[in-house]
Amino acid sequence: MNDVNTFIESGILEMYVLGQCSVAEQEQVEHMAAMHSEVRDEIEAIGIALESYARTHAMEPEDPTIKTFLMATINYMERMKKGEQPGKPPMLGLGSKIEDYEEWLKREDLQLTEPLQDAYARIIGYSPEVTTAIVWLKYGAPPETHSTEQEKFLIVEGSCEITIGNDVHSMAAGDVLIIPLHISHHVKVTSEEPCKIILQRVAA
Repeated sequence: MNDVNTFIESGILEMYVLGQCSVAEQEQVEHMAAMHSEVRDEIEAIGIALESYARTHAMEPEDPTIKTFLMATINYMERMKKGEQPGKPPMLGLGSKIEDYEEWLKREDLQLTEPLQDAYARIIGYSPEVTTAIVWLKYGAPPETHSTEQEKFLIVEGSCEITIGNDVHSMAAGDVLIIPLHISHHVKVTSEEPCKIILQRVAA
């Protein structure tokens, strides 16, 4: 128990919620969260505190997708705890198609179940090397740059513009885009309906 308390008090969970962990640190946090309910509870409390602070100060968190993926991770761990077998979605590439992911897209428990504020996600596959998720974006996602993982998109529904550096890519259902490392990119939803995406992050 002392080791768990020391881990919680180390500051790594705050870094995890803010998306500032390395791949190795992220793996460590998720392992501890899977083993200890106290760690899961603290992760959720940090996410709630971050949102409360942002609302109190009339500002949005730097990245509204942080809480989205925090809650998606907790949901995934709870599903595994209840006996769900880890999924193995195929690797996303330029030849990928929406039907490659039908097994997960059709599952009732992996649907959007609440009014969409900014973003919503459900993880469908996880390993230290690859995380795959179904993501819904109402408006888009802010600029970010990846140096330790490569991000891949397959548009399922709706449309968006993904800007990589100075290049704008117009994306519609069925389109695939792989984001290069070390280049800033952001997403802007261009459809009236939310943009539904298969998102895959692969450790570089």
